[in-house]
Amino acid sequence: MRTDLIRRTALTVAGIAATAGGIAGPALAAQAAPAERAASVQAERRPAGERQLDVRYEAQPNFYYCGPAAARNALSVQGKNIDVDTMAKEMGTTEAGTNSINDITPVLNKETGRKAYHSTEMPADKVDGKRIDKLRADIVRTVDNGRAVVANIAGTTTDTDGVTHSFEGGHYISVVGYRDNGHTVKIADSANPDQASYWITVDHLADWIATRGYAS
Repeated sequence: MRTDLIRRTALTVAGIAATAGGIAGPALAAQAAPAERAASVQAERRPAGERQLDVRYEAQPNFYYCGPAAARNALSVQGKNIDVDTMAKEMGTTEAGTNSINDITPVLNKETGRKAYHSTEMPADKVDGKRIDKLRADIVRTVDNGRAVVANIAGTTTDTDGVTHSFEGGHYISVVGYRDNGHTVKIADSANPDQASYWITVDHLADWIATRGYAS
């Protein structure tokens, strides 16, 4: 089903605006070079409930490929390097973006080789403690299993460094790590290689996902 309803968050609206369900920022021709060493399928264990995955990051090649790019970055933690054009075809991505998380989950499962991923919708009127706890648990479980989460987000949020990230028309991101037992999560964002990764609270992420969904 389509999840292209645009919501307004209570956070400060600033930054990049976009249109349609999954378009992010200005066109980006340059891509970050993949890391020289192969991605580790196993997550790196750290103290105090922290774990991060090894991402071979690439920026999206145009303004509407955020869905395929987020999936590509997510799958890179499993050592996979799938062409974004191929995934875009499978997801039905057009210049209007990728319709919903339900178009991405089957591709993640196909490339993972099993039905490991499931779509979860986040209704705007149900972003409560129970939903946030489920999101946190889903992220921790998925990352602990050596996989990244892909989320469809919309609106504006602020990361833990105070930097604003705004995608009023919608965007896709990968969640590739957590700390503080999942209360803070690490984002891999294909929109801008200068802001390739950042940390946000899981509460802010839940608000960001509201009206849309995630694959974990």
